[in-house]
Amino acid sequence: MNTRIKINTVEPEAYNVMFAFEKYLSTTEIPKLHRELIKIRASQINGCAYCIDLHTRDARNAGETEQRIYALSAWRETPFFSEEERAILALTEEVTLIQGCVSDQTYAEAARLFDEQYLAQLIMAIIAINAWNRIGIATELTPSIRE
Repeated sequence: MNTRIKINTVEPEAYNVMFAFEKYLSTTEIPKLHRELIKIRASQINGCAYCIDLHTRDARNAGETEQRIYALSAWRETPFFSEEERAILALTEEVTLIQGCVSDQTYAEAARLFDEQYLAQLIMAIIAINAWNRIGIATELTPSIRE
């Protein structure tokens, strides 16, 4: 695969807005590990290899375990994730697969566990990674092989 247009070069202002969005999200109440779980899971669903590679590394560097990273695509079938993380992952999946809508059940569970501000921050974090995934996929960004 060849990398297509380099949006950061052609449209640096737009790219800088995306980075400003990420910078804002890093100041929210969402812990780094939860932000990385959102990024990895949405990227798995969207098939963005670049983002999966980037965010699994970031998650490891933030202290996430290999076991949880490997099990993330089957999170419902494991005991590895807390009640809050399960709500975050369900919300991530439904926002990412938005054509099926965010179910009342998923939304109600998230609203039960998180206050409105935190819930809004979670939704914005999910939207951000979905935007990055679309940039990565549309421009065919590919991860580098590391040894």
